[in-house]
Amino acid sequence: MLPVLRGYKNSFPVLGDSVYIDPFSSIIGDVTLGDDVNIWPMCVVRGDVNFITIGKRSNIQDGSILHVARAGEASIDGYPLIIGDDVTVGHKAMLHACRIGNRVLIGMGAIVLDNAQIDDDVILAAGALVPPNKHLESGYLYIGSPAKAARKLTDDELAFLPRSAAHYVTLKNEYIAQG
Repeated sequence: MLPVLRGYKNSFPVLGDSVYIDPFSSIIGDVTLGDDVNIWPMCVVRGDVNFITIGKRSNIQDGSILHVARAGEASIDGYPLIIGDDVTVGHKAMLHACRIGNRVLIGMGAIVLDNAQIDDDVILAAGALVPPNKHLESGYLYIGSPAKAARKLTDDELAFLPRSAAHYVTLKNEYIAQG
């Protein structure tokens, strides 16, 4: 069984090397996945009215929804969805037309809305809500609805962020090897 990779108008998904996409997920339209990206069951990555880019070694866990904003709705050009390298997106997260930096952990069930910006080295707690146009600065744990900085990240937490992404690269390699 193959995952659903589908074009929209003249845009088709572009996959880097050694990408894993679970067969029960959908990747649609103008979507670029970097090397070693892994997309887990029941995810929808829909780049139909703007583009989506997911950086190297990032993982999108089960049930997550990723989408964009059409030109003219929220801004003249709309908003793409851009996710950096070594990002862990927890189960059932919703990312809509926002920018996520490198080495970020998005907790389970978190929601990040239009034109929000999350800098590098951030942990967004499970269930947190990042409203439109909000900026989360590097080096903090954010919690709540709306998300607010709770405290600075510890050295152990900062070191954990790339390890989390590396763990999922190892896991996707096991799935690929299994066939």
